[in-house]
Amino acid sequence: MEYKLRSCVWEITLACCFNCKYCGSRAGRARPNELTASECFLVADQLAELGCRRVSMIGGEVFMRPDWDAIVKRLTDRGVRTAIITNGFLFGPEHIARLKAAGVESVAVSIDGPKDVHDRYRSSGSFDRAVFALKTLTENGIPASVITTLNAENAPRLEELFSCIGGLPIAAWQLQACSPMGNAQSGVDHRFSVDAVLGFVRRHIDAVDYPLGIADNIGYFTFDEDRLRGVRSGGAPFTGCSAGLNAIGIDSVGNVRGCESMYDERFIEGNLRERTLRDIWEDPKAFSYNRGFRPELLTGACSTCPEGRRCAGGCRSYNYFVHGRLYEAPYCARSNNDGR
Repeated sequence: MEYKLRSCVWEITLACCFNCKYCGSRAGRARPNELTASECFLVADQLAELGCRRVSMIGGEVFMRPDWDAIVKRLTDRGVRTAIITNGFLFGPEHIARLKAAGVESVAVSIDGPKDVHDRYRSSGSFDRAVFALKTLTENGIPASVITTLNAENAPRLEELFSCIGGLPIAAWQLQACSPMGNAQSGVDHRFSVDAVLGFVRRHIDAVDYPLGIADNIGYFTFDEDRLRGVRSGGAPFTGCSAGLNAIGIDSVGNVRGCESMYDERFIEGNLRERTLRDIWEDPKAFSYNRGFRPELLTGACSTCPEGRRCAGGCRSYNYFVHGRLYEAPYCARSNNDGR
């Protein structure tokens, strides 16, 4: 079977102005051997050559790498739509011209709770800086969205967060589950009520003029599955983990994984200093956990679920870090297995 690469999450540096207790990559300092600018340009060329349509650029903190815009431009010049995910803390009006010149499609800002929660996770003043980033981006014609990573502390306060940011002129708001990897293995309680989060989305999805929905590690196959993923018209249900099927992750030293959230050495398929991206992508032995999926691999409630063949057990990364069973969603909304 031929697999078509469509999207990539690319960590261009591990440097960050924070060291959050729930950071899955344990960001803070840049790795000493991160890809050089010329190496990043080669990676960008290879992504475009394989037909990758979209790259989400992450850190660490993207804006801590001085040449971030040159890397973005290398991608956009080759027709690859590129978005940036940032904590917003270092963002200033001076970034607008660079973002526009590089051809960035959009910017997502992480906001993980009302001001007191967000600032406690990161640093004093970080909530206000994130909101400032959102406002400045939108005022200058750059679509800006919000990503919220949910855990036991901030999920119950979504209504408060909605009161703070729900009226901002944002392009989208995505809610994702905190995966217990990296610092989050011991830094936070990752569990929360899935039903309560889905209820929050249902209450507000039609009241806002932007897509509000859940990420691929929350769900699955409730009666309104597609709408809960932010598509009001329906028709966009979860169709299984895409890691290694049409998506990849690349870290700052060139390691390739099926998904950048699969932050464990066992999932590294190769390194771009040693092999080309095409060689890794087209390796018949690569990404076997997904390319070799069979319904017989499903365990727990997923093994008897009528949607198991389509869902394939949910998010591989979240499953792995929560309980180590790749083909069993630990907190599936369909089976009423609540996150607590």
